[in-house]
Amino acid sequence: MLNKLGKHGDVGYLILRLAFGIIFLVHGWAKLADLSGTAGFFSGLGIPAAMFFAVVVALVEFLGGISAIVGFLTRWAGLLIAIDMLVAFFLVHISNGFYVNNGGFEFVLILFGAAVFLMFNGAGKLSLASKMSKR
Repeated sequence: MLNKLGKHGDVGYLILRLAFGIIFLVHGWAKLADLSGTAGFFSGLGIPAAMFFAVVVALVEFLGGISAIVGFLTRWAGLLIAIDMLVAFFLVHISNGFYVNNGGFEFVLILFGAAVFLMFNGAGKLSLASKMSKR
């Protein structure tokens, strides 16, 4: 029964893109809504030009989330969000261990994996990019 699901793999791409996109849309929006708080957090981590990077990260997450949801420029969104997650992994989460309830890296790790998947595989057939390429 499960082997028949392979015929519908693009539904899997769509579900992954939607879940991933919603997460980053919401997190990006939260950062955009409180740029000074985001910059303050970044400054506390020792990140130079904290306000500049707060804007960059907020836009990468917000626009990357939209990109994943609609399936357009998905490989670029995957690349930029993978970089975002690597930075978060090393600057914030790795010192807190594995478990997310302690601020650990397990959630960041799966988001990094999903971002890399989208970077390598793109959006799939159920996407705006696929519809546009058929025109």
